[in-house]
Amino acid sequence: MTEEMNNEMAEVKDFSVGEIVTGTVTKVEEKQAYVNVGYKMDGIVPISELSSLHVEKVSDVLNEGDEVELQVIKLTDEELVLSKRAVAAEKAWDDLAEKHENGETFEAEVADVVKGGLVVDLGVRGFIPASLVERHYVEDFSDYKGKTLRVKVVEMDKEKNKLILSQRAVLDEEAAEKKRETLNQLNAGDVLEGTVQRLTDFGAFVDIGGVDGLVHISQMAHHHVDTPSEVVNEGDVVKVKVLGVDPDNERISLSIKDTLPGPWEALEGKFQHGDVVEGTVKRLVSFGAFVEIAPGVEGLVHISQIANRHIGTPGEVLKEGESVKAKVLDVNVTERRISLSIRALEEEKEAKAEKAAKNEYQKEDDHSGFSLGDMIGDQLKKYKK
Repeated sequence: MTEEMNNEMAEVKDFSVGEIVTGTVTKVEEKQAYVNVGYKMDGIVPISELSSLHVEKVSDVLNEGDEVELQVIKLTDEELVLSKRAVAAEKAWDDLAEKHENGETFEAEVADVVKGGLVVDLGVRGFIPASLVERHYVEDFSDYKGKTLRVKVVEMDKEKNKLILSQRAVLDEEAAEKKRETLNQLNAGDVLEGTVQRLTDFGAFVDIGGVDGLVHISQMAHHHVDTPSEVVNEGDVVKVKVLGVDPDNERISLSIKDTLPGPWEALEGKFQHGDVVEGTVKRLVSFGAFVEIAPGVEGLVHISQIANRHIGTPGEVLKEGESVKAKVLDVNVTERRISLSIRALEEEKEAKAEKAAKNEYQKEDDHSGFSLGDMIGDQLKKYKK
């Protein structure tokens, strides 16, 4: 045996199944690759041993000349079978176990969209169920392929090759932290903007920075509101005032009404003495009737100004809910007082009617007088002739 042959034999490495080896890719075929790892023959890496995910062709993963780390999975005198996937998986499980234990957040790129969720390749196949992708419902995940998500490990079982991940867990934690910060920073009296999240029979929930506060229906406007949708819609950006904060129970009371000009402030210059207004009788009291002539603004029709005759009670003439017209007698915005008169309009109406009748009578009188004079005059002229 020559010295050269002895050296070649000495350089041939001795491997065992499970051992990790390093080699160079010497040839790439459609379904397998050949790698020189210092053995008496090149090792074979089947396409199924390239990745934890499906691979279309070997060249998608390996090229000639690549340096790779592989695990021996089969060894005979005639064959050496190697796995890239096994090496990646072993490292991945150890890394993922540590991340799971520490509750660590890490990034993962979506490799595929499948029924029920998303698949990622972390050296092992990871699955993100649809319900754990976002905090909100997603109907179509088709555009998630290739996206990088921030995830946490929520369940793993190496023996069963099971790895469940969640992006929602990360988003929920961030939302909870933002909520805590907002609750700690808020004070009664603060005025800020928020977004209407949802409407209920009793009010609207408004997001004011990661936390929802309730605008009770009584705090939506200065006037009476039957349903919140009369004032706001979901998605509206509104200005609100903080009425109260309860960090322990995570409750915030808000008001839209307190950020709006009061009905009396908005009334400035709108009504003048002598104006005729229309309104709704809201309340009857012993001394008169309160009539709403603008949202949240009521004027008083004193009992003496209800009718142009004597009445014992306002109820003899008016009913609550009735629509009436009245004349403005006096406006005092500072004292929030408006005096109205229905009687004044009735008297004006009667005066106009009397004047119209008088004019009509005068016309008839003038007409008949003129005709009679003319007739007598004509007869006298004829007689004189």
